Amino acid sequence: MKCPFCGSIEDKVIDSRVSKEGDVIRRRRECLKCEQRFTSYERVEDPFPMVIKKDGSREFFDGHKILTGLKKACEKRPIPITKLEEIEKNIEKKLMGLNVKEIQSTWIGEEIMAALKDLDKVAYVRFASVYRQFKDINDLMEEVKGLFEQKKK
Repeated sequence: MKCPFCGSIEDKVIDSRVSKEGDVIRRRRECLKCEQRFTSYERVEDPFPMVIKKDGSREFFDGHKILTGLKKACEKRPIPITKLEEIEKNIEKKLMGLNVKEIQSTWIGEEIMAALKDLDKVAYVRFASVYRQFKDINDLMEEVKGLFEQKKK
């Protein structure tokens, strides 16, 4: 770490502690050249890409949001939470495999839709009604008809 007073890169760490709700490590340092003390903050680089939302805004990827959406869609359905956590982890793995710095939120939404379609049709329709922003009952009916046609194949 470069000393902000003299520019030397030789220092020793006096104290380390977790800060900002565990997001960063705060280190108190002392320069070995000028003996001045200073504080540095270190954080782990987030391996997940930024998510570009429909409105164009960007936010950090949050797997908890996926799990929350899955729980809401599967409310009162006979689906164990472990299965929902597995789906969320699988989406995270796919996302990491893409090796991109940014991803459209629609990619995440479509992955959730695909997983729910295989898991539980009622949960799928619940999630789709919010995700696809159905305007009226006809939109819902078209989605359900698609499920029936797919089942016939």
